[in-house]
Amino acid sequence: MSNKRHKPEEIVQNLRQVDVLVGQGMMRGDAIREVCITEQTYYR
Repeated sequence: MSNKRHKPEEIVQNLRQVDVLVGQGMMRGDAIREVCITEQTYYR
């Protein structure tokens, strides 16, 4: 298990990318996996 800390810029970029994918009709869980983060990281 890695203890990678995401930089604030990476967090914002990932959240925006998930929003774009969800806006295109993708399920939220699939969009989260698509940007290579865990659901726990997304919701944190």
